[in-house]
Amino acid sequence: MSLPPPPSDVPRTFTQYLRSFGPGLVVVLTWLGAGDIVDMAIAGGSYGYSLMWVLVFAVFMRYLFVSRIAWYQLCNERQEGVLDGLVRLHRWYAPGLFIGALIIGHIDGAYMSVGCAEVCRNLFQVGETWQWALLINGVVLCLVLRPAYASLEFFFKVLLGVLSFSFVGTAIWVGVNPEGIFLGLVRFEMPGQVGHFNPLLVAVAMIGAVGGSFMNLVYPYFLEAKGWRGPQFRRVQTYDFLLGIGVMVVLNLAVWTLGAELLFPDKHITTLEDLPNLLSTVLGQGGRILFYIGIFAALFMSNTGHASGLGRIASHAWIRCREKGPLPRIDFAQHPAYKWVAIWCVVSPLVWSLPGMPDFVTLTLVANSAKVVMLPALAGGIWWITASSRFIGKNHANRWWDNVVMAVLFVLALYGTVVSVQSVWSWFIAYTS
Repeated sequence: MSLPPPPSDVPRTFTQYLRSFGPGLVVVLTWLGAGDIVDMAIAGGSYGYSLMWVLVFAVFMRYLFVSRIAWYQLCNERQEGVLDGLVRLHRWYAPGLFIGALIIGHIDGAYMSVGCAEVCRNLFQVGETWQWALLINGVVLCLVLRPAYASLEFFFKVLLGVLSFSFVGTAIWVGVNPEGIFLGLVRFEMPGQVGHFNPLLVAVAMIGAVGGSFMNLVYPYFLEAKGWRGPQFRRVQTYDFLLGIGVMVVLNLAVWTLGAELLFPDKHITTLEDLPNLLSTVLGQGGRILFYIGIFAALFMSNTGHASGLGRIASHAWIRCREKGPLPRIDFAQHPAYKWVAIWCVVSPLVWSLPGMPDFVTLTLVANSAKVVMLPALAGGIWWITASSRFIGKNHANRWWDNVVMAVLFVLALYGTVVSVQSVWSWFIAYTS
């Protein structure tokens, strides 16, 4: 089994820092997929700017949570991965995370595959959804089965330019309301239901899409692939992640603005075509095509990043199920389990592209709400291994304010799980009745 890349040089100058940035952008663009696009557009279209504070909460929650994950990855005295620490906490984390990777890979792959396919079908007006899904996922599979991180990072940076030009460009083209954005960010309110989706479901789905759950564990593998190992990389990792979070906020606000300005209060999103078609009436066919290009870039990057990241998690968990002692540093993307899980994440979701399956928007909302269920086990485990000197070492254990923050996140994760189950169950009853 091949070794991971050698450690990188610690950046010293501003230019070196800029050249080093990458893992934060890759993981954020992996997170930034269908969930963000649909949830932000629906929230903006149905409720204007009044739910925007949920975005602030979700981003803050994710930043604190993932920062603790990165802290353990870089600073623990055993120089082990986060998953190794969780398994030392309880042996059931290994099989649980392996099964979780399979489940999340299928769930997330479902709406991302359908979304990419619907974009191409709507844009080119030829073919069926399942045919486009088969073609696009074939390209994704070719990319993830050749897991070279440097190529993946370069590819994501190029598509980030496309994505920014599309989403930010269309938002500026339509017109931005700075006062509405400011009030939406600071005014805490839960409006009554408008349109097809309950505001609580939209809010919880947003937390699932932006605040994240299982996919937060992907970040350490991108840090490792970059060659960032040890506490000396903590500063560049912090700046790198802040840059990624900033990119995520800007892109999310751009899509939210489009929903608020074009849809609210009289129009609502029920299909993937609604917002691009409305853009065509306001900005012409060019606006529609530009936004569709952005949707495709976001979904394609997210689909590729999910398969690559989940394959690494699953191969690590699989090895941990079989090996009990300390592990040498290895490249998990070269393990056979990586290949089979990556194939599963790309191929199994194709069933959802067949005729008669739920539409893209519904799949996205329900999937992102359901993912919140996994947050308590992850938040609790990360809190424990970063707070205990037995796991991370006494020099880097949480300070009291870190523990307060993690306790708040754990309580919120429990609450979000209860609300998520209730919301998904209500959707299921309505969908089947």
